[in-house]
Amino acid sequence: MAGRSRGNRDLLLSLVSIAVLALTMMQCRGEKQNIRPLEDNWESAVPHQSLPQGITSLSAKQCGVCHQKHYEEWKLSTHALAWVDLQFQAELKKESSPYLCINCHIPLQNQQEYIVTGLVDGDIYQPVKIKNPRFDEELMLEGITCASCHVRNNVIIGPTGQGKSPHVVVQDTVHLSERLCISCHNAVAVVTPTLACTFETGDEWKAGPYYGEKTCLTCHMEPLQREIVAGYGERLSHLHYFKGSGIPKFDSVETKGLNGYVYYPSPVKKSYSRNEEIEYAFKVVNEEAGHKVPTGDPERFFIFSFELKNKTDSIVASKEERIGEHWEWYPIAKKLSDNNLPPREARTFNFSYKPEIKEDLTLSVNVTKHRMSAETAEYNKLGDNYPLFITVFDTVYNIAIK
Repeated sequence: MAGRSRGNRDLLLSLVSIAVLALTMMQCRGEKQNIRPLEDNWESAVPHQSLPQGITSLSAKQCGVCHQKHYEEWKLSTHALAWVDLQFQAELKKESSPYLCINCHIPLQNQQEYIVTGLVDGDIYQPVKIKNPRFDEELMLEGITCASCHVRNNVIIGPTGQGKSPHVVVQDTVHLSERLCISCHNAVAVVTPTLACTFETGDEWKAGPYYGEKTCLTCHMEPLQREIVAGYGERLSHLHYFKGSGIPKFDSVETKGLNGYVYYPSPVKKSYSRNEEIEYAFKVVNEEAGHKVPTGDPERFFIFSFELKNKTDSIVASKEERIGEHWEWYPIAKKLSDNNLPPREARTFNFSYKPEIKEDLTLSVNVTKHRMSAETAEYNKLGDNYPLFITVFDTVYNIAIK
């Protein structure tokens, strides 16, 4: 979810307070409410899951007792931090944030403190809630945990079925497919005028050249032969890092990244004559992703920086290019521009400079991948321990001017 109410906060709070007061008065007068049942999949959590036969807990930590490699990989994923993510928690605390945002970050009803049974007049800001008597706080903190994908209808779901497992496993490769990924990673809706949920990765993949050839699992859960449990013998498995942007959620944790871009920098001569133009081209190709890059959160972007300095470290010329979306969030959320790079497409950035004096120069070329802008991070009070970007390409050319 992304959306920021800029200004008029007191007015919005007043409107919400009036709505709540009106609802309370209706209840006191015994007036019948128009309760709409939940319809769309994102409006409700996965129903409560009882413990499947053969296990004692739904927690990832418990799964990791036997599935040690999978557990260690999952801990390095952003899925493991989906609930405690500082950006998500900041969004969740805003008065414009509806209850349903949590259904992707803690998908199981077991993880949620309240059970939503319907919406008053179909309004997402008036959910009918009851206290969840089987709420598991520890499971909530695990975010998108093992059971989020592998437990349905009170049984464990796997790609091959029972095998040697000491617990019951039901085979379901349709459930454990890109359909499950897209159920969260393809949410496109303007929830309120200032709140847009816009994750179009699934649509981008379906419209791209790899649809029908590769899926989310091909890249983000690479297949390999290994033991699922120590001593049980090797078979086909998948890595559970869920590689993504590579930008860690906290500066104290590690995560695994996956870059769709491949870079093709042009050569630079070691020396030039005065008034001879220095020309440099930097080509970027989305060779490895089946969707646009960047994708997902509309606040992600790349910065391509070119900086020419002299021997005193003074900047004599510079240029900056950006790939990403631009949004206006207030008073109405709307996309202003989008130059994200589709699969297999290329873009070239050119940099030139004509030196007028004899001096040694250095050309620095730097590419950074950003989760959000510094302005957004400051607005959300995310703190210094929340990394905003990582460097994905960095090189320096030494140039002599004769």
